[in-house]
Amino acid sequence: MKKNKSLLWLFAMILVVSAFLAACGGDDGDTSSKDSKKEDGTTEDKAADGEPQKGGTLVYGIDAPPEGLFSTAFYGIQTDFDVISLFDESLINYNENLEPEPNVASWTTEDNKVFNFKFEEGVKWHNGEELTVNDWVFAFETLADPDYDGPRYTNVQTIEGAEAYRNGEADTISGVEVINDYEVKITFDEARVNNLTNLWSYPLPESVLGDVPVAEMSASEWVRSTPIGIGPFKVDKIVPGESVEFSRFDEYWNGEVNLDKIVLRVIDNSSVVGALQNGDIDMISLQPVSGPEVEPLENVEIVTYPGLSYYYVGFKLGKFDNATQTITEELPKYQSKELRQAMMYAINRQEWVDAFFFGYANVVNKPVPTSHWNAADDAEADLNTYEYDPEKAKEMLDAAGYVDTNDDGFREDPNGDEFVVKFSHYATGNPTFESRAQAITQYWEEVGIKSELEMVEVNLYYDMIEKDDPSIETFFGGWGTGTDPDPSGLWKADQLWNYPRYNNPEADQLLDDALNIDIVGTDQQKRADLYIEWQKIVNEEVPMLYIAELEEIVAMNERVGGTEFDVSGSNSPAEWFVTE
Repeated sequence: MKKNKSLLWLFAMILVVSAFLAACGGDDGDTSSKDSKKEDGTTEDKAADGEPQKGGTLVYGIDAPPEGLFSTAFYGIQTDFDVISLFDESLINYNENLEPEPNVASWTTEDNKVFNFKFEEGVKWHNGEELTVNDWVFAFETLADPDYDGPRYTNVQTIEGAEAYRNGEADTISGVEVINDYEVKITFDEARVNNLTNLWSYPLPESVLGDVPVAEMSASEWVRSTPIGIGPFKVDKIVPGESVEFSRFDEYWNGEVNLDKIVLRVIDNSSVVGALQNGDIDMISLQPVSGPEVEPLENVEIVTYPGLSYYYVGFKLGKFDNATQTITEELPKYQSKELRQAMMYAINRQEWVDAFFFGYANVVNKPVPTSHWNAADDAEADLNTYEYDPEKAKEMLDAAGYVDTNDDGFREDPNGDEFVVKFSHYATGNPTFESRAQAITQYWEEVGIKSELEMVEVNLYYDMIEKDDPSIETFFGGWGTGTDPDPSGLWKADQLWNYPRYNNPEADQLLDDALNIDIVGTDQQKRADLYIEWQKIVNEEVPMLYIAELEEIVAMNERVGGTEFDVSGSNSPAEWFVTE
């Protein structure tokens, strides 16, 4: 078997990148972490001590351009949500234990099937119209509309009558009963443990979108250029791909807002360290590569907190029809479990994580972040840990019929035909992305699997994956799992966001059982046991290669105060402030 060149050059490249980032703004000195963790597991900044100050402008950085879908109903990438979270907010909040708490809406239920919700009165949209339950109903009907082109129907499909509405068999969703402008009763098709946490919790402003056909909403000005919400800041100006300007919303429903303005700027990743050091930005979520260079900066604090996201390599195992919500075709190339397992054993994940995540990530063996209560313990659940073992990978490939039949140093498939893994990774301004993608292909080539890498512009990437573009065969991805630990929305065969198109009825049944009141009642441990059984299946079958789970990293100028972070995210930007 031909021996391919060493990975050392890739890791040496990372040292060069780190040196480059240091030259852009790094500083010698104490490199110890400056984050502050409270006893309750939250993290608060120590940058600006004392009482909150009024006024001023905070400059908020993001390191990749938004796609421009500034609506919770339509966005698909994190940078769009970064924008949305500054001007809109959910009806329901989550605490540091990922338990739901009332925000605009409170609720009661006796059976986890019928819920009665009550809205705060006097909550205003940024156009001055009052928020009512009708805006929430409008959101449900938008997501359930057959012309809806977004990915979040799963958050309304369990409401009684949603499927009939989607199929054009009803003019309304029968399970939604408006009592008055501030009260609504929602009936689900059956009692489930997570009916509340899975329910769509963002209203849509019927006053501006009510006359827009659903098929045209995602391209409308109200989504692209003049979005409104109910949050503490309103959007003043959007320069596509560059910046968004916000100003304080004086009619915000939930108390005073400290800042006058927030300016969100897109900062090239290679410029982040310098921008922080020079005070050009006040706050930014960091890529791990920047962490070691930011830590020594005297005017900047780094805060880390537990993440709910993981990175993976996915396989396209089939094709999905979103209209019927079914996997309509099985793609044969990566159907061999032995092939997928061998590709897992071939990757030195610990080496890769150390090289590219700089201490801000850990190797993971299942698609449930450790921060969730239903995450399986690898040892207790007897999960395969897929320790780096290239010799085992070679043996498994040989046994599965992937052997080198023409002595070119690379393996052919079991039919004797050329076998090339086409691997795709998104491209942004991050200087390490191509290097980390090349490292993965290099691991595969070390065991004789010929590989080709394609870097795809990030704003095209996930659209291609979602639509099962034939040019995407294997792909690098990441998921933030959200506050509801149920993985159904990402894994069941009838879900659009099941990007690998994994189809296993036994696994799907376990996910259904874990939500069934008749099976688990309200016993969280019974649910956890079923989720652990599910994790054993997907750990064994590896429809994706589980790579790493991440810590969240935020860098803040010392003049920023009032921020708190925990596993559920940050506190409201209404509480943030700056000192001049």
